[in-house]
Amino acid sequence: MKGSRDAPPRAGAMVEALRGLGYTTASALADIIDNSISAKASKVEINFIWAANQSRIEIIDNGLGMDAEGLDTAMRLGVLNPLDDRNCNDLGRFGLGLKTASFSQCRSLTVATSCNGQFNSLRWDLDILASSDRWQLLEGPAKGSEVFIKEQESKKKGTLVLWEKLDRIVSKGFTSQHFLDLIDKVERHLAMTFHRYLDDKSNKFELYINGIKVRSWDPFLLGHPAKAWNSPLAYFSPTKRDVSVECHVLPHQDRLSDKEFESAGGPDGWTAQQGFYVYRNKRLLLAGSWLGLGKGRAWTKEEAHRLARIQLDIPNTEDSEWEIDIRKASATPPVAVKKWLMHLAEDTRSRARKAFAARGKPNRIGHAQLVIQAWKTEHKADGVRYRIDENHPAVRAVLDDSGAMLPQVKVMLRVLEETIPVQY
Repeated sequence: MKGSRDAPPRAGAMVEALRGLGYTTASALADIIDNSISAKASKVEINFIWAANQSRIEIIDNGLGMDAEGLDTAMRLGVLNPLDDRNCNDLGRFGLGLKTASFSQCRSLTVATSCNGQFNSLRWDLDILASSDRWQLLEGPAKGSEVFIKEQESKKKGTLVLWEKLDRIVSKGFTSQHFLDLIDKVERHLAMTFHRYLDDKSNKFELYINGIKVRSWDPFLLGHPAKAWNSPLAYFSPTKRDVSVECHVLPHQDRLSDKEFESAGGPDGWTAQQGFYVYRNKRLLLAGSWLGLGKGRAWTKEEAHRLARIQLDIPNTEDSEWEIDIRKASATPPVAVKKWLMHLAEDTRSRARKAFAARGKPNRIGHAQLVIQAWKTEHKADGVRYRIDENHPAVRAVLDDSGAMLPQVKVMLRVLEETIPVQY
């Protein structure tokens, strides 16, 4: 048998590589909040402090905190094995979130924590790490930063995560207005990611950004009187009941106030927000995706399906099967569930298409007969175009019965679309 040799990674090169995992500031902060929730925190405060190149971000929770051994473990890379069994309520998997999320945004990470009245603090400084090329975990805050953790020292429990040297945020040309815009983006993302925690009246959880309470963003408009449709909970395994789906068709714009319509569009807008919302332990992992499903080719996001949103819950025991990544930003359905998910999604998309075509408020002729709109709009760079909805019941019936005349009928529909007398 041939010999072997130790081949540890270079500290500086390894950390710089980890910084490129693709976190945004919002998704990085969400990873830190996961740790707070796992520590049974009922309140998390995020403070963005602008001071140009000396700006910093603080994440403070009132959770259980960590003792000296727990903090040491939390600050090390590669200590936890993602294949190990975990608590069913654990929001982590790789044991890297605190470090990789923080390193993606800053060059100095300090964690100060109190547990049973005992206080401990450790720090990573990527500049020191790069110069020494050794895994030097430092004790206490950086010189001059002692004041930032002083309040945490007097607490009996809880944790403060301090980001300094925000080189991935405060870059050249970055101003205080950019900082404020960033806060808005973070607020929208966290309101969506943790909306089920924020809405859970049985288990209090509050989130604040610069002292302002974050209000949840509910993708499904639960309880809205104009809701077009929602399904009962469906379980992939009726006995195991660990993977569940609830399908929703939201109200058409005509049934919403301007404020409701703007809010329900979500961070990325109505068309982008359609599809599956994948949750693990109530924490949103993926917002608005058709998960690569479709017949022949994957479904794309089309305006006709903008009202379709599907809640999909999975347990943390199936992270590997669903290919959950380190950033908790992607998921791929196992082959065994794809057919089931596609059946539910096809039904939801069909219902959403009909609700969108009907515009929420069908027109009436006389006192009884309902007329469903046969036109759908397409917003192009050069204006709005109108297309005939081939899934409209009357149009569909003609197409289905046209037989050999189908090509001529489609040409006629195309002529009507291109010559409709409206202003562009």
